[in-house]
Amino acid sequence: MRTAIALCIVLLALPTPTLGQTSDVSTRELERVNWMEFRDVVPSRIRTVLLPTGTLEPHGVVNNGADITAPVALARTLAPRVNAMVAPAIPYGITGSMEAYPGAFQISESAYRPYVKQVMEGLARNRFQNIIVINGHGGPQTAVLTAVAAEVAAEQHVRTLVINWWSFASDVTKQVFGEDGGHAGWNETAMVQAIDPTLVHPERYTKELETAYPAPGTWSAVPFPSSIGLYQPGQGSPRFDKAKADEYYAKVADKLSALIVDVIKKWDFAGLR
Repeated sequence: MRTAIALCIVLLALPTPTLGQTSDVSTRELERVNWMEFRDVVPSRIRTVLLPTGTLEPHGVVNNGADITAPVALARTLAPRVNAMVAPAIPYGITGSMEAYPGAFQISESAYRPYVKQVMEGLARNRFQNIIVINGHGGPQTAVLTAVAAEVAAEQHVRTLVINWWSFASDVTKQVFGEDGGHAGWNETAMVQAIDPTLVHPERYTKELETAYPAPGTWSAVPFPSSIGLYQPGQGSPRFDKAKADEYYAKVADKLSALIVDVIKKWDFAGLR
């Protein structure tokens, strides 16, 4: 009896399992894993896949692919925490009013929508139960991703979650920087700086690169006149503080991880497919 009680005490003292605890896997990136290892771990031990999405468009003094750089890095950081694999990014998207800038790419919705849907369907066919989109680009692309994810969830009997990281982390932006951010503003520039400082070019920064986004119904311009679009006038201009950049990245990753873990646990608790 004493032995049984002691064993129970030891078991209760062990840490509660989290989504990040799993068996050994050599890599969490789908393009790097061997098919036999994939077969061995999906879905028996890994049921979740992270799909980064972005586009190519100007971003002030950081790389044109900032909308790809951020979600890919976040997905790699989050994968072990939420016990997920990372799908190759979908790098081209619905760029919109930034299309005219050098190096930008625009994919029409009529081409983008079915392509994204078939990628998600492929992930479902490969027996992932949870498809989590980490999106790095706004505008019409967010609505398309949300709609397509809902369709795939209903048709393939999987569970989908779309996260627009910069919008979801707007409170983190204000907490770390003390003000709102912007497209290629302090928040997005800091995200890239934390991931790869070589992609940031502070020597090219000038206030002439910035325009505050207009209030709805006031004015619009195509192309948008600046590659840095501020959410609030006088707020969000890029600074280049590496310590704050690292703090921001860590807090954004923590917030996304907490959301994913919470949503999956609640899906499981409710017995939802």
